[in-house]
Amino acid sequence: MRSIHAFLACAFMAAASAASADSRVFIIANQADGYGIDQCLARGEKCGAPAARSYCQSRDFAQATSYRRVDPDEITGSVPKTAGDSCTGVGCHEYVAITCQR
Repeated sequence: MRSIHAFLACAFMAAASAASADSRVFIIANQADGYGIDQCLARGEKCGAPAARSYCQSRDFAQATSYRRVDPDEITGSVPKTAGDSCTGVGCHEYVAITCQR
């Protein structure tokens, strides 16, 4: 009987901790800084993990669970369209989605 109560208590605590896990997706402009971090984030490479984690921690989150490049078409109504189908040069940005979790 005790083992059943212990099992139920552990299951309840696991469910409570999962429910309290707060996550949020941040969409940021991926601007070239000369250090290559922008490409690490946009390509989802391991070298982008420290930058994504720092970004999350600066916003009071514990960790970054994912980061990836986002097409402007995926961001409904919040990214203005440029003249023409493609944008190249200094005024154009790629966007990165960073998922942060508490």
